[in-house]
Amino acid sequence: MAGEITETGELYSPYVGLVYMFNLIVGTGALTMPKAFATAGWLVSLVLLVFLGFMSFVTTTFVVEAMAAANAQLHWKRRENHQEEEDDDSSTASDSDVLVQDNYERAEKRPILSVQRRGSLNLFEITDRVEMGQMASMFFNKVGVNLFYFCIITYLYGDLAIYAAAVPFSLMQVTCSATSNESCGVEADSKHNDTDPCWGPLRRVDAYRIYLAVFTLLLGPFTFFDVQKTKYLQILTSLMRWVAFAIMIVLALVRIGHGHREGHPALADLSGVRNLFGVCVYSFMCQHSLPSLVTPVSSKRRLTCLVFLDYVLILAFYGLLCFTAIFCFRGDSLMDMYTLNFARCDVVSSAAVRFFLGLFPVFTISTNFPIIAVTLRNNWKTLFHREGGTYPWVVDRVVFPTITLLPPVLVAFCTHDLESLVGITGAYAGTGIQYVIPAFLVYHCRKDTQLTLGYGTVNKHRSPFRHTFWVGFVLLWAFSCFFFVTANIVLSETKA
Repeated sequence: MAGEITETGELYSPYVGLVYMFNLIVGTGALTMPKAFATAGWLVSLVLLVFLGFMSFVTTTFVVEAMAAANAQLHWKRRENHQEEEDDDSSTASDSDVLVQDNYERAEKRPILSVQRRGSLNLFEITDRVEMGQMASMFFNKVGVNLFYFCIITYLYGDLAIYAAAVPFSLMQVTCSATSNESCGVEADSKHNDTDPCWGPLRRVDAYRIYLAVFTLLLGPFTFFDVQKTKYLQILTSLMRWVAFAIMIVLALVRIGHGHREGHPALADLSGVRNLFGVCVYSFMCQHSLPSLVTPVSSKRRLTCLVFLDYVLILAFYGLLCFTAIFCFRGDSLMDMYTLNFARCDVVSSAAVRFFLGLFPVFTISTNFPIIAVTLRNNWKTLFHREGGTYPWVVDRVVFPTITLLPPVLVAFCTHDLESLVGITGAYAGTGIQYVIPAFLVYHCRKDTQLTLGYGTVNKHRSPFRHTFWVGFVLLWAFSCFFFVTANIVLSETKA
């Protein structure tokens, strides 16, 4: 995400790409969704979830269209450069000139549109992995590029703050207990405060901050170096994720089936919509990583259909996870991290399963934290980079990593309210990345394509929502979201 044309990577089938996109979207946000569902009411939550899933699908098709348009411009420039080289070499005539002339005469006899179509048939093939930063520099002016980087940097800061808080919070909940039974973790009816004792004189908040310090010391140094996510690490974290989600859904269904249903969620509670909105936006976030996911797909003929199928499966999964959660547990007993609801003896009898689910966020999030930190650091470098200039060693190796690591750790030190962190990150920076940037990208890429390649040119990967109305609708929705969330926060603070 440093805003460059990067290596495409090893190709994979469309169905493997479908799995990768599913794994990318279903992440930390899914663990905070059950509590947000219970707070806002199941009917309102379901309607908002389906609508936000649809809106995310719309903007995903926008980004794919912009990727194809960016590839078309790159291919067109390469053809022009190649033609210029051929023109330069044409001064040295040879016997093959006669053959070339014959080919030219045959081309002249074909209709002009036929020649143009044959020449531009593969222009829109997505072969180069053009990151969103590079697309922004191709289609936006300088102000637009700077706003893009501001939005993506803000989102990555929110991501890191969520990760930095989630790991110590999970460790604190699993290892601390206000009761004498330390092995059972979170008790059924106990509501813990940060000032409750953890180990002897240490309070729970002290344990949280100790874990945060250890987390920062262990993973923070990776921000100062380059790390690469290996294939085997992806396989391991994906496997752990699906094992954990499957266990939680099955356990909740078993408890409901055995008559241990505790939850009686309301139909609607508008006071919880603010956080639900942010959590849902965050839980459908994939637009910033689409170039890495889509470009290596070997066959993109039915790409839109596969993406639509992915969103249907994700909606079904989110619905299953949240509905089993809100009917299995009381709304006021649902934890910010849903996995922690299974750290109870009355829910899970096996200590191994309790600790696996309780510590699941620790393993998966810890592997992602260094990668996101390096991504954020590289975006800072790209934002301030000047053509032909280099950074001093201190700035490159000390200043940029420090400004990357310090703010999210400070935020995590001040609060571990994961639902609010996810809600605010999704509602503000997430809205910008998921709605505003794709809408402007597709609008400007369409104009540039018409100017560069002609008004009759058709993008083979164009969005099904090709009418300008959809661009305006997405932007109007994004503005309404900003206004609603901000007004809701102000009114909540005023009442408090």
